[in-house]
Amino acid sequence: MSTEKLERRIEIKDQQELYGIFGSNDEFLRIIQAGLPCSLVARGGSLVITGDEEPVLLAEQVVGELLFLYRQGLPLTTHDVRYSLKMIVEGRQASLHRMFADTLIVTNRGRQIKAKTLGQWSYLDTIRKNIITIGIGPAGTGKTYLAVAMAVKALKAKEVERLILARPAVEAGEKLGFLPGDLQEKVDPYLRPLYDALSELLGIETFQKYLAKGIIEVAPLAYMRGRNLNDSFIILDEAQNTTHEQMKMVLTRLGFGSKMVVTGDVTQIDLPMGRSSGLDQAARVLCNTKGIGIVRFAEGDVVRHELVGAIVRAYEAYESQRNKKGMAREENN
Repeated sequence: MSTEKLERRIEIKDQQELYGIFGSNDEFLRIIQAGLPCSLVARGGSLVITGDEEPVLLAEQVVGELLFLYRQGLPLTTHDVRYSLKMIVEGRQASLHRMFADTLIVTNRGRQIKAKTLGQWSYLDTIRKNIITIGIGPAGTGKTYLAVAMAVKALKAKEVERLILARPAVEAGEKLGFLPGDLQEKVDPYLRPLYDALSELLGIETFQKYLAKGIIEVAPLAYMRGRNLNDSFIILDEAQNTTHEQMKMVLTRLGFGSKMVVTGDVTQIDLPMGRSSGLDQAARVLCNTKGIGIVRFAEGDVVRHELVGAIVRAYEAYESQRNKKGMAREENN
């Protein structure tokens, strides 16, 4: 039986680039080698991959895609490495490469914003192609951030005249009276994620200037009632905490020349007992309506520290087990 090994070489520009690909303390290198049984070593100005043919060729593709991303000026993360490895092992390199090549927007500080998963990429494409997009999925999938990025891009391209960003101010009912301060001070904590995203994308000074001029409006959901919003990019965030009536009210505010994105996580509903989510209902009622796109994110689209994913899975397993025990008790009774 032949024991001949395949060797492939990838040219590396310098030590900094090699460090970027290998990661701190060779963290990225270990991830690749754990997924593909082959050897990756630096030799001269090259990265040399040796081993059996199939893992070597796959590892070459993984490193090639990571280099492509890195050479665009983007620091690599463990998510980038694990996701690239997964996609290439599944034979989806072409889609991965197109995703890495697609820059959504460049932030005020020059950082490129790109989709991190094919689910996110599909979400962006759905927003481009539809007037209304409903994005449903767990925390960490980039639903809100990417929607804000698309809104900023549309504003910069003069496709819209203003951005309207709204969310339920507190648990569904928006009862703010018990909070200290004036109205702005009451709602600011609930709108902070939107402020943060806009500040990063536009820069703090530009964001504050647009806010003062009314080009950007960040408001509680109740402020949407009775308005017709033309030439606007409207984002409703945390929409799982809207009632059926609130959701219908928001959707019917859409005006000419406008685009709307509605986001939420139907597993995190804070509505009072007995009230179902307007987001969940809207996704079912409007699923076949032309001009409306619905995207459901999966766990694989979560882009956070890998420990967060482990925590989410642990809680899901716990809740599932608890529900099973509850059902068993009911049957015994």
